[in-house]
Amino acid sequence: MTEVPEHLLRRSRERRKALGLPVPGEEGEEAAPAAEAPAEGEAAPEAEAPAAEAPAAEAPAAAGGEGDGGGDRGGVPAHLLERSRRRRAALAGGGDGGAEAPAAAAAAPAGGGTATATAPKIAAPTVTGPGGHTQRLLTVVKSGSIQQTRAEAQDKVHTWPHLLVVEFAATLVVSAALLIFSALVRAPLLGLADFNRTPNPSKAPWYFLGLQELLTMFHPMVAGVTIPGIALGLLAFAPYVDKNPSHVPKDRKFAISIMTLFLMLWAVLVIIGSFFRGPGFNFVFPWNNGIFFEL
Repeated sequence: MTEVPEHLLRRSRERRKALGLPVPGEEGEEAAPAAEAPAEGEAAPEAEAPAAEAPAAEAPAAAGGEGDGGGDRGGVPAHLLERSRRRRAALAGGGDGGAEAPAAAAAAPAGGGTATATAPKIAAPTVTGPGGHTQRLLTVVKSGSIQQTRAEAQDKVHTWPHLLVVEFAATLVVSAALLIFSALVRAPLLGLADFNRTPNPSKAPWYFLGLQELLTMFHPMVAGVTIPGIALGLLAFAPYVDKNPSHVPKDRKFAISIMTLFLMLWAVLVIIGSFFRGPGFNFVFPWNNGIFFEL
């Protein structure tokens, strides 16, 4: 059977007291003071009438409870149903007594006695819910977790084995392709170096030609330290400036623009140093003087 919390029971008792309705468990205490102060004259028999009829009204209610089997009905606990039946029986008894009181008061003067005017008892209006129940309680919900226990799908990949297996397979493919290319193609090696014969033009490897091209335009301090330092610093601070977590290219315009400018600037410098620099590292057109570049 569902246990009703104590704070709900306390609120129910306070509400019933405010409406002047009998409170279960305190009915005996309220009846005792009423019995100690009997009314004068014929008032005592009149007061006994509702009390005499209440047990009679409770008997059908008790019989109805036995017919229900004493169990829950419609999800309402059995003790609440019993309290409802007792309350309906008490209201029915109070209504009958209130109806007989005016008749007894009118007949009293005819007997020659002093009549005491008694106001008719008016039953308190009750609002009944489905099935005639008068209790309105909040639903008692068992305590439990309010957090969602089902994990939501996330755009993540486990490092092992999913990511590392793919990377290992790619490494094997690149290594095999490089091995086959090295075995089939002859490496373009020059003769032994001679310090008396410096190649003209003397060019750095292709991946340093962009830096060598900057040396022809600026002071070595500016071309070798300042410009590369500023470029690398901007790339390092870019993730802290653009904190957009999206992976969609149209949502990462700032980051894509910075990286594109950096790559295009470096690619242009490498192309100029590789194909447009001739003897003395002078600017030439490759379609006029040829290409002065070797891997």
